Formats: sequence, C-alpha cells, structure tokens
Amino acid sequence: MRHGDEPEIKAAIREWWAKAPMTYAETHGEVEYRLPDGSMERVELGSRRFFELADAVFYRWNDPLHDATGKFGRIFDYARYRGKPVLEVGCGMGCMASNWAAQGAKITAIDLNPVAAAQTSRRFQAFGLEGDIREVDAESLPFAAESFDFVYSWGVIHHTPGIRKAVEEMHRVLRPGGRIGLMLYNRDSLLFRYFVRYQEGLINMESRFLDNLGLASRYSDGAREEGNPHTWPVTQAEVLRELIPMFAHPEIRVLGTDVPEALDTWWPRLGRRLPLSWRKALARRLGWSLWITAEKARA
Repeated sequence: MRHGDEPEIKAAIREWWAKAPMTYAETHGEVEYRLPDGSMERVELGSRRFFELADAVFYRWNDPLHDATGKFGRIFDYARYRGKPVLEVGCGMGCMASNWAAQGAKITAIDLNPVAAAQTSRRFQAFGLEGDIREVDAESLPFAAESFDFVYSWGVIHHTPGIRKAVEEMHRVLRPGGRIGLMLYNRDSLLFRYFVRYQEGLINMESRFLDNLGLASRYSDGAREEGNPHTWPVTQAEVLRELIPMFAHPEIRVLGTDVPEALDTWWPRLGRRLPLSWRKALARRLGWSLWITAEKARA
C-alpha cells in the first residue's frame, strides 16, 4: 500500500494539511460556519468559539455514533479506559482527544501537521484539559513498546503512503490484550464508486489523467479546493489481508452517515424520503467510512 516517492509525498501531505487543517467549516481549512438560522459566522482559529462551532459540525456528521455515555460512545468504551493510557494517531483539531480527556483517560494525541498539534494544545489549555500533545509522524512513534491500552485513529492514516507501517507502529505500542480502532475511507462506498470513479473518472473523463489514487486524492478531502496530496480508501479485504493480519479478533463496520446526503445530490431530499430501513441498509453496505477494531494477542 505504498505509492510513489514517500519522503516527497509526506512533505507535501504535511504542508497541505498545515495550510488547510480539518476545520469542518463551509470551506475546507477556513473558519466561517453556517449557523442553524442560515447566517454565517467567521471566527478566529484556535478561539473557544472556533472549537465550539467546529465540534458542532463534526458531531452532527456523526450523530448516530453518540449515546448516553458521551459523544462517540457507541464506538468508544470510555469507562473501560478511564485512568488508562490512550493514544490518538492524527488528532486534527483535538475534538476526539478532548472527549477522552474529559472522560478521564490518560490521553496522548499526535499529528504530523504542526498546526493540528498546536491547535489541539490550545484547545486543551482553553478547556482546562490534561493530555500529552505532540507533533509526530505516525510511521515512527516515539513511544516504548506496549505503552497504551487503546490506540485509535479516525480518518487519518489513509492519508499517509506508509499506511501499513503506521498500523505496525500502533501494534508495537499497544499492550497485549489492548485494542486498536481505525476509521478508514471505504473504496467500495457509494461516494467512491459512483461520485468519484464513475461520475468524475468516467463521465467527466478524469480517469484519462488520474488513477484510483489520484481520483481519491482529488475528490475526497478538500475536493472543492482541488483535493489533497494523498488519500487511499481501502476495501475490507485489504484491511484484513494487508493491514491488520497481526491482530486478533478483527471486526469491521461500515458507517454510512454520508449516504443520505449523497443521495440528495441525485434528487432533492431523496436521502430523507427513503424509508429508514432502506437508508440503514444502504449505509451498512455503501458508507464512506470503515470502523475497524481488533485486539493485540496476549503472549
């Protein structure tokens, strides 16, 4: 799963994400947000208001994953890891890491992007949270073996050319019996199959110039701003065969919170008009996100 000149690509990835961090704003990397009443609000990057508005969008996108235990409580077992060391690989603006800190975990959060690491540190200071925030390459973690009870990454390592190396590092720093959680983009999704490969690649003839890696990079994160340097969605078969064979008890869920909105582009409000059972079935098969969990085998 390596593609091209890795040092050159990784430098481009670091620079691109530093210039266009994941702010969840109306325009990728910017800081202007649409409010519930339809008005727009521009905020200062790193302000308390910025974090509140960015989080509101992120939480809304992932609404089905929340429960009474907290945001993302349907996938994160906060109680199990309270007081224990947890590592986030690719912290972005620090939303998920802050939830872990608030839930009592000993959170360490890393990111290749210096802006992400700085803003996550600023968030923790603003909200009075404790955590170890560092600018670190996921493919070379500066932690001793068997340091963490839970290691996770949300929508990040498909942006590195050494994705297998990143997973190997996560495995190395995980304690025996500890668990890993990975959210990776799904190449068998509605978004990639139809909107990227068919609509852009075939109908708009972009495949004359771009292979699948190029199409995914151009038409995923930052698509309206000409795309990002490297995005490689994976298939479930690739995950099991190439990424996590060193782990035990793997499970993969397809998360399809994007599907209703994608269907709306075919027909206004189509995604909301379909029966709920249909929407759930489509989401389970064609969602853009794979949530992968597994355990590091005990000695």
